[in-house]
Amino acid sequence: MTRTRLLPVALAALALAGCKTQGAGSAPPPPPPPAPEATPPPPAPPPAPEGPTVALPFEQYTLKNGLTVILHQDRRLPLVAVSVWYDVGGLHEREGRSGFAHLFEHMMFQGSEHVGEDQHFRILEQIGGTQMNGTTDFDRTNYFETVPANELETALWLESDRMGWLLPSMTDDSLKNQIDVVQNERRQSVVNQPYGLMNEQITHILYPKPHPYYGDVIGSMEDIAAASLDDVKDFFLTYYTPANATLVLAGDFDVDAAKALVEKYFGPITGRPKPAPVKIPAPALKEPVRITFPEKVGKLAKVHIAWMGPSAFEKDSAALDLLTHVISGTRSSRLDKRVTHDDLIAQSVTAYYQEYRSGGHIHIDLTVRPGRTPAEAETAIDQVLADLTANPPTAEELKRALNNHETRLLQGLERLGGFSGRAERLQLYHHYLGDPDKLAWDLARYRAVTVEDLARVLNTYLGANRLVVHALPEADEGGAK
Repeated sequence: MTRTRLLPVALAALALAGCKTQGAGSAPPPPPPPAPEATPPPPAPPPAPEGPTVALPFEQYTLKNGLTVILHQDRRLPLVAVSVWYDVGGLHEREGRSGFAHLFEHMMFQGSEHVGEDQHFRILEQIGGTQMNGTTDFDRTNYFETVPANELETALWLESDRMGWLLPSMTDDSLKNQIDVVQNERRQSVVNQPYGLMNEQITHILYPKPHPYYGDVIGSMEDIAAASLDDVKDFFLTYYTPANATLVLAGDFDVDAAKALVEKYFGPITGRPKPAPVKIPAPALKEPVRITFPEKVGKLAKVHIAWMGPSAFEKDSAALDLLTHVISGTRSSRLDKRVTHDDLIAQSVTAYYQEYRSGGHIHIDLTVRPGRTPAEAETAIDQVLADLTANPPTAEELKRALNNHETRLLQGLERLGGFSGRAERLQLYHHYLGDPDKLAWDLARYRAVTVEDLARVLNTYLGANRLVVHALPEADEGGAK
């Protein structure tokens, strides 16, 4: 349980077609649920340059209680990936309840009416399940596992039981136990993690209160400790409803048999209205921000620079993503070559772009070599960015960045499940674009990026209004900055 884009190739069409299943019993059906809300139309795709055709065939339908179901069949291996996304994350937390979505993710593994405490993973392990986990992000919470095809029914029973029958297992003791677990996770992943508190401070500055991203998913110790059992139950009833969830099956199954199993286990769950969407404008850095951060755990100094950018899948997001690959990522990338090979300033360096519903941001993160200073590192970064402005990215650099991007994406699609497999890709497009059928569109928007686009987004987004952090190990505090 955690907090939480390959050379162009043609993917063979996968026809929807048969699987053997077995499993456990179900609960009695509830009264009729309300009808689900309509999905907004996705944005129009950009014109696509020539390139291989890539597709993820699927069938999508909705249960009477509002649960969206997406089926993608691939019968080459006797496996099925099961993925459930709930439209709830840090974005949906109110002030004073930061970290609540992540805390609830932990509660989902503590047993339900028909599944004993701590039995969820144990049952999956007993049936040969792999790639099983749950993660919480700013915009969603997901749960996933890959199981042998003949154990699909067991996986559906497990996921449906905690979606529909979790409340009877919620007690003050189980909540207190998970509060302790999450607080310990915060100590390990933030407080005692090298540069963990620095990264949290970066989020606080980019997303100041009252923006819900301020809590950085993990939340504060105080907010986590303040969670009550009534809070948890209210959170479940509000967000863990079929109309606020999407189930994806990817792999070796018979479509009719899979539909029957989905109806058997998820159909009886009581439907409740989908919560109103949270629409919060993305914040902006209106002036340069500079801080020196006392690093208590990391042994080397760091320089971290961040700029705000467009939200997920918005115009320019693809160009910015590719620009970060031109800046850093390979030995020949401009920043890597300068600071790690030529001038020997950096122990490591990376540039990356992150995008969410309510904002995006571009980052350069550099770990300073012993004997060099953050000031030298920042100067080198600025000189590389100035050189990119004077000598814009070349067609060869763009091609290398695009191949890098497509290689990672399509390698992920070789898997059914896990963090970047086909089930999660279908979920991603459905969640952000309202349409799972966006793989070809996504590839096309990256392929449509030009060197002129790279130069334009560099000048548009990587300007003076930025956050600069110098993280200094405590023993070095007061040294060169």
